[in-house]
Amino acid sequence: MTDRIAVKQANIARLEIDAIVNAANEGLRPGSGVDGAIRRAAGWKLNAATMKIGRCPAGEAVVTEGFALPAKWIVHTVGPVWKGGGAGEDEQLARCYRASLARAAEVGARRVAFPAISTGVYGFPADRAAAIAVREIRAALDAGADLDEIVLVAFGDDDLAVLSAALAPEGEGEDNAA
Repeated sequence: MTDRIAVKQANIARLEIDAIVNAANEGLRPGSGVDGAIRRAAGWKLNAATMKIGRCPAGEAVVTEGFALPAKWIVHTVGPVWKGGGAGEDEQLARCYRASLARAAEVGARRVAFPAISTGVYGFPADRAAAIAVREIRAALDAGADLDEIVLVAFGDDDLAVLSAALAPEGEGEDNAA
């Protein structure tokens, strides 16, 4: 199963893959970070498509075409803003992964790339978010999700180390990440 999950340091907007996941805001308006990079690469038609959709509640996901991206589809999901961990943030983030995988499956995507949802300006602790991402992706694969490859995309070296540690087989942890 783990052989279908990979960690790569890359610009998610440049990946040649069936679907990429966008860390969007509830209004699906242009943002910064991952969303900004995806929108710049996808072109103006993406803004028109998300305006037509309107809103996406936190923990949910919607799909648009990839437009000028190498990816055919963009799955937009809205992660939680970190409020200290006592406001249901973990479950809301888990729902992002479940909803994103469900929307990707609906359009026939078999290869999906995820950024580190909510770990940027939304402030979710990266190690905690990575553990949730890996847990939800493994659960989907264990449940028989028809996926060939899931890529966890790291923006920088710190993200790469955190995601790699989360994906390491149990018992290996961060000691083998160096």
